[in-house]
Amino acid sequence: MRTYLQYAFALALGSTVVFNLFALPAAAQTAAPEYDIIIRNGRVLDGNGNPWVAVDVAIKDGRFVKIGKVEGRGKREIDASGKFVSPGWIDVQDQSGMILPKNGLAESKLLQGITTGIAGEGGAPVPADKLAEYFANLEKSGISMNWGTYYGETQARVAVLGQAARDPTPQELDRMRSIIEVAMKNGAMGITTALIYPPASFSKTDELIEMAKVAGRYGGLYVSHIRGEGKELVQAIDEAIMIGEKGGLPVDIYHLKAAYQPGWGTLMTQAGKEVEAARDRGVDVSANMYLYTAGGTSLSAVVPSWAAEGGNEKLMERLKDPAVRVRLKNEIKTGSAGWWNIVEAAGGWENVVMVESGNKKNTRFENKSIAQIAKELKKEPADAAFDLIVQANGQAGALYYLMSEQDIETAVKFPWVSLGSDADASLKLQDPDKVGGDHPRGYGNFPRLIAEYVRKKKILTLPDAIRKMTSWPAAQLRIPSRGSIKEGMWADVVVFDYDKIQDRATYEYPYRTPAGIDYVLVNGQVVVEKGMHTGAKPGKIIYGPGRKP
Repeated sequence: MRTYLQYAFALALGSTVVFNLFALPAAAQTAAPEYDIIIRNGRVLDGNGNPWVAVDVAIKDGRFVKIGKVEGRGKREIDASGKFVSPGWIDVQDQSGMILPKNGLAESKLLQGITTGIAGEGGAPVPADKLAEYFANLEKSGISMNWGTYYGETQARVAVLGQAARDPTPQELDRMRSIIEVAMKNGAMGITTALIYPPASFSKTDELIEMAKVAGRYGGLYVSHIRGEGKELVQAIDEAIMIGEKGGLPVDIYHLKAAYQPGWGTLMTQAGKEVEAARDRGVDVSANMYLYTAGGTSLSAVVPSWAAEGGNEKLMERLKDPAVRVRLKNEIKTGSAGWWNIVEAAGGWENVVMVESGNKKNTRFENKSIAQIAKELKKEPADAAFDLIVQANGQAGALYYLMSEQDIETAVKFPWVSLGSDADASLKLQDPDKVGGDHPRGYGNFPRLIAEYVRKKKILTLPDAIRKMTSWPAAQLRIPSRGSIKEGMWADVVVFDYDKIQDRATYEYPYRTPAGIDYVLVNGQVVVEKGMHTGAKPGKIIYGPGRKP
């Protein structure tokens, strides 16, 4: 039996326990948060084309872990009342390979909802044997968006042939195959070509098929800025399809466009039928696009491609030669074998606008057409263009007004079309009031799909527009763990206000960031909050399927 003192001691001890329990802070009396983040009260679009549903989204350890009625608590809770919740948007034609080592934040990408970028139209940022090291360095320094790259077929060609226009020998082809193989083993997602630009334009179809076979063996894609986007569009698409069919790998066509005024209204429809016929017979072919009537590239694209054999230095020499100029000017009027005439495609020099002079002495000509500049200089337009190119050592940039809005509306409805910005991230966010200097697609392409083609023109439904930016490109790119809001997937998210989302970048003011995007999450971390970058760098490298660590 207990004595009185024993009972008194037990009672005192119990009182102490009770006292200490009530002395604990309120947070310690409840269970720890079960999730890292819960997004509540939003209209959730799963990315697969389904209508929105009113559910909560719970995230833990970078992944979606519960979709539905979430009873537990999150370390952080985001109220998305009245907003849409979408998977993160995928840019299938990013150009940020040279920027990310200098600025891993990539603000101009994240602020428009891009959580994954896949680059490589002009090739990988480093040679094939340096690619693994490049990826490792990016992982170490940190990036805010997920990122991967293709390897350029032309990179392999130049490594073996230099800037020569000739065909490779069988031995040289073997060396090129070996380089592609190294790139694929080091994590490239496939190979690319940009066939309007020399020296890529020197590559013939048979060569490209042989290189595609190597990428195909490692599960890669063949992605191409095709040989012509004007009156020869259908034939150029046929070449890409043939390369994929004979190379044994999927094909994606960069920035699908009908860049030929006489073909506006008909050519894009023909191109769509050509792709669909190939898909009907089992060829895995798709395309991507940006949503503007102007393209942007080097001013040097106005020069017939043979003049660039031997590289930029040889091109400058030829442009200074009066006799060569006579030939070039004639070919701009008549055409040149193996060259896509971008001046003809634009409908003339008045539709070629220099936006980046590449020479401080010529900044007064920025944002003027070549026709205007030629008039001021009292020169023929071709001579004015050639002079500007030489004075910039080939670094002048231009906008080419090539497309019709009607054709954009036709193309964006193709179910196999995704979105690509064809732009790199800004090294730093530019002054929004700066006039000209770039293309608005770099700051506005993705929100423009919703603002212009869903809300304003009602050409697409919102679920299908989201599908084009999420699950469809993830499927194209063979990225099985992204592109949908589904338990187990990586938690890339965009929370946006449908009524307010708006691209604000224009040709006049290309650096204006969009409105209406409230939150962007990458791998379960908030990277954009209320329209501001948080500085977080949770991005991951997207490796190709052939990677051998």
